[in-house]
Amino acid sequence: MNEFERQRRMAESTKKMYPPGTRIELISMNDPYAPILPGTRGTVVAVDDMGTLHPNWDDGRTLGVVPGEDVFRRLTQEEIEAEQLSDAEDVSEALNEDNRMNMGM
Repeated sequence: MNEFERQRRMAESTKKMYPPGTRIELISMNDPYAPILPGTRGTVVAVDDMGTLHPNWDDGRTLGVVPGEDVFRRLTQEEIEAEQLSDAEDVSEALNEDNRMNMGM
């Protein structure tokens, strides 16, 4: 198998492992100029034909992640559920704060 075919197969495998919507967490990034901080989480938007993952990071950045160069992991279902619960609690707290302010408290 030639190099092109090997790369194509790896990219296809990566696309199957990380479909759009997959939540990931960065462990380390091999980019000295604009790295994403370790521990940053994001949602995969796409995987290109070279196998680079393109997430929307929770901090608003969009820098791609290169398998084999950068280290990242897929979040577990339990971690995703904990995030959703935390987000719901944040929204509830914000609504309660708005209600208190509107009532003149």
